[in-house]
Amino acid sequence: MRKSGQTPDERPARRGPGRPRRAERDGPPTRELILREATALFAARGAEGTSLRDIAARVGIDVSSLHHHFPAKDVLYDACFERVHEAERAALAPLVADLGRAATEGGPPLAAALRALADGFVDFLEEHPHTTFLWLRRWLDPTRGGGLDRAYALPLYGEVERALLEAAQAGTIRETTPHVTVRSLVWAAHGHVTALAAASPADRERERYEFRLWVRRFLDALYGPPPAGGPAGSGAGAGPEVIIPRTLD
Repeated sequence: MRKSGQTPDERPARRGPGRPRRAERDGPPTRELILREATALFAARGAEGTSLRDIAARVGIDVSSLHHHFPAKDVLYDACFERVHEAERAALAPLVADLGRAATEGGPPLAAALRALADGFVDFLEEHPHTTFLWLRRWLDPTRGGGLDRAYALPLYGEVERALLEAAQAGTIRETTPHVTVRSLVWAAHGHVTALAAASPADRERERYEFRLWVRRFLDALYGPPPAGGPAGSGAGAGPEVIIPRTLD
């Protein structure tokens, strides 16, 4: 029964199935809330251990509202990787570009660019640890999700490999296995974030310091100048004996 003085056009409209509630529309974007909570759950439980009902409950909406934004779990899962990839690219792309510019110059500019990129990657993972655990859950089953790697990991890492190959071709470094080098640093950084998550508050600063020190030593060992008067090592400027196993595309 209509309230006194209320015309039919003034009555509240009924919410259709899957349509977000007014509170959802007036607050933070529901899609972003879904992605944020889904990323956290996928990182903690993996795709198999997370249901759409779990995600909807975390967001505070019903499953039909979630379907309004993401029609299936695999679509939402992919969107979570796209979201963390976009954040990672935004943080690292300027550093990768700096590395590319320094590649043929070599010397201190290249060393500084390599260190800045490594530090930037570690900074990003420390600030967004769900990125590590989202990827680790995916990598637990190496036979599935290869498309995620090709879309959201390999392009950025491939740019770093290309810069290292360009530096090798220019003779500013020796680099025979850029893919292994990049993969080793990526895995080591994810392992570092895992160690931080397990460490006590008193041990975290030590872990941060020791890991960054290791990264510096790793890069110096590969690409730094040889000791004064000592034999040329892998970090020395490349001579005619340098091996580049594949050409640039």
